[in-house]
Parts: sequence; structure tokens; C-alpha cells
Amino acid sequence: MLACVGDNVRHLRQQAGLSQQALADASGLSRRMIVGIESGEANISLSNLDRIAAALGISFSRLVRAPEAEDGTRIGSILWQGETANSRGTLLGSAPATSEVEMWTWSLAPGERYEGEATETSGWSEMVYVLEGRLTVEMEDGARQVDAGDFLIFRSPAPYVFVNAETGPLRFIRNIAV
Repeated sequence: MLACVGDNVRHLRQQAGLSQQALADASGLSRRMIVGIESGEANISLSNLDRIAAALGISFSRLVRAPEAEDGTRIGSILWQGETANSRGTLLGSAPATSEVEMWTWSLAPGERYEGEATETSGWSEMVYVLEGRLTVEMEDGARQVDAGDFLIFRSPAPYVFVNAETGPLRFIRNIAV
């Protein structure tokens, strides 16, 4: 995960005048998890990072971006890594919206899966555009196939899974909007 996340959490927590326990309580995570994040030893999910950002009253992109990316429009940070080096999610940048819009580039090796957790905010929408391969999106109401050159837009208040069930590489663009 992004090397600067731990430093950002510590700095922003201290700036907000919160103890590690207070941030843990506000985010619904354990104090041990906060300690692990700040020390760079914890492996944290994207949804838990979002919970920390909400508890700190900041955007997700502000929490995860490198200090030199002050404006936040260009981030370029790998924030999810799969089992193989060919499976990753990279936050390219963000822009203001009602709350925020994020643009990611993703790749999944054959057989790889990314399990997205339910968002606490029901207003989140996801937009995916497949560049190469075929993306399977597993949702509560069934699976959807998205081929290269096609897209899918869906709300994400419930868990979902991105799957590369094919034998070749999968690359797609993912936008998240609130």
C-alpha cells in the first residue's frame, strides 16, 4: 500500500488533536489497527481507509496522496495490490464534486479478484470502462460481464467483486463519485 499513508494518518490525527484511541473510536476500527497503520505494519482495506478519512473529516484522496501532490488532481499511487504484480489498483487523481470524484486505473491477472466492501454512504456510484479483456462484476443481484470497449455504471451500497475469469489480462478505468 502507499508508503505515505501511515505518515498522513499520524500527521492528520495529530493535527485534529486526536489520540490513536479517539481516532479508532471515531472510525470504528481498533486502536491496534491505527497503531499498525501509522507504523506501516498494517495491511488495511480501501474501505477502512475511507472510514479513517471520514473520521478525520477529510477526503479519501487527501488521506492517501503523497505530500508533494498538494492539489490532489494528479495522485498516481498504487493503493491495492493483488496476488500477482499484474493485479493492482492505482488512484490516478481526484476532483471536487458534491463530495469527491476519483479516477483509477486497474489491472487484474487471470483468476484474480478484488472484493469491494459496501460503502457507508449510499450516494456512491462506480463507473468502469474496460480497456482490455472482460471484467465480471459480481453483485447481490447477479453477475455482469463487461467487455473491452464497454462500460458499467452502478451504485455501490452493497459488497461487490471485480473478477478476471478469463485467461488473458484485464485492464479497466474505474471512477468513483459521491
